[in-house]
Amino acid sequence: MAKTPGRSELPPAPAPDSVSDIRNVVLVGPGGAGKSALLDALLAALVPGHRAGAEVHVRTTTLVAAAVQSEGVTLNLLDTPGFPDFVGELRAGLRAADAAVFVVSAADDVDRTVSLLWRECAAVGMPRAVAVTHLDQPRSDFAETVQRCRLAFGDVRATHWPVTDQGRLTDVTGLLTGDADGLGDDAADARSALVESVIEQAEDDELLDRYLEGGAVDVEALVADVRRAVCLGTFFPVLPVSPPTGVGVEQLLGLVRRAFPDPTVHPLPDVTTPAGRAVGGVTCDPAQPLVAEVVRTTTDPYVGRLSLVRVFSGTLRVDEPVHVSGHLGDFVGHDVPGHPSHDDDERVGPLGSPYLDAHRPRGTVTAGDLALVSKLQRAETSDTLSSPDRPVVVAPWLLPEPLLPVAVRAATKSDDDRLAGALARIVAEDVTVRMEHDAENDQIVLWTMGQAHVDDLLARLSERHSVTVTSEPYRTALRETFVRSCRSQGRHVKQSGGHGQYAVCTLEVEPLPRGAGVEFVDRVVGGSVPRQFVASVEKGVRAQLDRGVLTGHPVVDVRVTLVDGKAHSVDSSDVAFQTAAAIALKDAADASTVALLEPVDRVCVTTADEHLGAVMADLRGRRGHVVGTEPVMAGSGGGSPASAAGAGADTDGGWTLVHAEVPAAELSRYPIDLRSVSHGTGSFTREPLRLELLPPDRARDLLPQQSR
Repeated sequence: MAKTPGRSELPPAPAPDSVSDIRNVVLVGPGGAGKSALLDALLAALVPGHRAGAEVHVRTTTLVAAAVQSEGVTLNLLDTPGFPDFVGELRAGLRAADAAVFVVSAADDVDRTVSLLWRECAAVGMPRAVAVTHLDQPRSDFAETVQRCRLAFGDVRATHWPVTDQGRLTDVTGLLTGDADGLGDDAADARSALVESVIEQAEDDELLDRYLEGGAVDVEALVADVRRAVCLGTFFPVLPVSPPTGVGVEQLLGLVRRAFPDPTVHPLPDVTTPAGRAVGGVTCDPAQPLVAEVVRTTTDPYVGRLSLVRVFSGTLRVDEPVHVSGHLGDFVGHDVPGHPSHDDDERVGPLGSPYLDAHRPRGTVTAGDLALVSKLQRAETSDTLSSPDRPVVVAPWLLPEPLLPVAVRAATKSDDDRLAGALARIVAEDVTVRMEHDAENDQIVLWTMGQAHVDDLLARLSERHSVTVTSEPYRTALRETFVRSCRSQGRHVKQSGGHGQYAVCTLEVEPLPRGAGVEFVDRVVGGSVPRQFVASVEKGVRAQLDRGVLTGHPVVDVRVTLVDGKAHSVDSSDVAFQTAAAIALKDAADASTVALLEPVDRVCVTTADEHLGAVMADLRGRRGHVVGTEPVMAGSGGGSPASAAGAGADTDGGWTLVHAEVPAAELSRYPIDLRSVSHGTGSFTREPLRLELLPPDRARDLLPQQSR
């Protein structure tokens, strides 16, 4: 990314006169396509003194925003990561924007992974234009790239054509407004196809007949039809652009200003009360009650907490009270660690207009615009800001499920003191991270999107929070169970002068079916164990089962029956019988009576058909059992959204949903391995299914030596 100008060099914060003067535009595309370079080129064309970065850019891992002015229009430009691990940042950018520039490299193939990004945009009904980069590289061909885009995306058409000189892009010509006659047959064919497509979009039979008969066509009317179709998201223009040289940037900016929708056109998300009742009448109007959403949260070392906010309705003002609503768990169907439901009131801190990693002060932010809000201490990513006298909740965007676990441990004692606070801040900022403390295995586990996400999190802990951690293998929580019936006696007899301890109990232990839990039965006759101590025996039994009897894992699916015992009129006590019960259970446990259980998950994998065989073979190699398969639309059932409208042609094959049952221990690295075997097309979901016996060869290494 380019170096941010000094504060004195920053352009003034845009102040749109009306909502119709705002364009919220997000740059989307695969990693390496040139999104960050294109953002630099756009800013260099609009901001005097902006120093564009080098041609080679580092990988973007976060959402980057910059608000600038262009011919009276406020452009809120958002750059999103292209790497799959950071799809959460991409979806946040899609929520903040009203249209997208989809960046495609002419030097790379438009494969299934690129198509999935296109579907991300289609799923939210995002109007799009396609910018083709890297046309200066060897063997790149604009006409061929447009054709590949048509096969992958559907109805996309070139509206501009490149002018080259010795393989270098020197200019861009509009196929409708410029002179395309001297650009060759490909350009002429593209112009004819564009005109026909536009006329079909206009649904004007008279105009179509006149064109087919060779009659004159009103170019200005065609251009107006193109802009209208782009605004509605029914037509997707393609144009060449060279970020390093700036060629094509002005044409792209003209398209953004004149054809992309303003915030009043793009549909607003669903709005409800905190209790879940639908709220109607919300419009993109500065005079309406406030409805805004936090799309990203960061921590600045000098300013503190910074929230990137999209204002959907009303006006956000400095120092005014707002209601903060966070009900993420209500929408995803389960509690989200780090994001509990809450409703709070607080005052709006200083407002700013974003410009890369800097910001410029603002007094108010109206409907349709984006702003940075400082020091919103109770607002987290996806939370809603609204008027205190009319609190509402905006339905959050579709959040990806983090499925790659990594266990972390503080490197030093001082790191350990700061680790909890640092992790809490990271989880609040990044909704694609889930943290849990596994007390059984004594591990702090971060659930992430992939290895690149892990690396980014560890770097943030070190660089921003000065906390060094080491990662360690994630351990799956096992369970113990008895596999055959047995009887054992526990004796706890101590006499060392004064009041002693005396308790004897005989227990029978028998296995139960999976999922039956733990049962305790009292079958004592004759009062050998006084009634007041039966409850003590049960308490001792359940406590020892929770601690485990052989390997330290809790015991499940057993029935423990108290059949006999002895007591002393003076020395017997509650503690003594608890201890005797625990001794009886431990004496009954050995490798012949106790086995280990491992969790098995239900897994649903969505993959492109050409990689189905590799995916199924990989599942079988994980001790998995494939239950069945079914054809699906891309993304359904596997965690990625799909939409029929504008989703793409999918002419390169179909998609299959694989249902399987896989031991949870075999899934700890599955997000990484699935990406490899499916060439980036695979996604999956998992949910706990049941417990099964751990195979003997694996259990042998976990059992104590003396019990084997």
